[in-house]
Amino acid sequence: MQLGAFSISLSVKDLKASQSFYEALGFITMGDYSDQGWMMLKNGDTIIGLFKGMFEGNMLTFNPGWDQNAQNLDDFDDVRVIQNHLKKAGIELSEEADPDSKGPAHITLKDPDGNVILIDQHRS
Repeated sequence: MQLGAFSISLSVKDLKASQSFYEALGFITMGDYSDQGWMMLKNGDTIIGLFKGMFEGNMLTFNPGWDQNAQNLDDFDDVRVIQNHLKKAGIELSEEADPDSKGPAHITLKDPDGNVILIDQHRS
C-alpha cells in the first residue's frame, strides 16, 4: 500500500512566529497560504504544514498521488483503495470517503495512542 507524500501537520498559534522558528532550523517555505491560515515548509524530504485555527492538536498526514515535492505520481493507491484495505484489516476510521466517489477525498483514523492520521488525496 502506497500512502504518498508524508508530512506532519502542526496546529500553531502564530503562523509567522512558527515560520520564523522552522526557517531558523533550515526549513524553506514551499507554499505560503497564510491568507487562508496555513503554509508548508520543507527541509530535504521533510515537510511540515503549519495550520492556524483549522484543527486541534497535531497529525500525521499522507497525500496519495504526490511525491515529497507535491508532484503527481503516475502510479498510486487511491484513498478509497487504502480505506478498503484498512477496514478489512479491522482498523476503525474516524472519517471515511464515499467509496463510490472519484477524485479528491480524505479519511482520518487514530493510532493506538490516539494520534490522528489524515490520508488526504488532492488529485483524481
